[in-house]
Amino acid sequence: MGWNDDVVETFRSSKGTENHWGPKLIILHSIGARSGETHLNPVVGFRNEHGWRVVASKGGSPENPAWYHNLRANPSFEIEALVDGEIVTVPVTATEIAGDEWQEAYGAIASEEPQFGGYLDKTDRRIPVLQLTPRTD
Repeated sequence: MGWNDDVVETFRSSKGTENHWGPKLIILHSIGARSGETHLNPVVGFRNEHGWRVVASKGGSPENPAWYHNLRANPSFEIEALVDGEIVTVPVTATEIAGDEWQEAYGAIASEEPQFGGYLDKTDRRIPVLQLTPRTD
């Protein structure tokens, strides 16, 4: 098992109580842009009034994470998240945040989790922020 698999297993077996990111951890069930296969990606999810925001930071690497390209190609997918003390599966749609709203969103995220502010210093790319909005289907 790889690191992602270990994180997902611990999240599920502990019902979201044991993991590096606490209740902010969500599991993306991204759909491969080329393969069409489902991939599980543990990421930090920032709750807001519209659902969750996720940051395609990859620790400030020069390139975006693979899951970002998957969400751009297949923006309708599911996440697992801790909601009211239970892990739930939520169908969502991802939209990329742009313009002035990006500045506001990234600033709020960096205020809440300062390491994300440091990622901007490590790369020349504009680190994408995506809004994950629950669907009712």
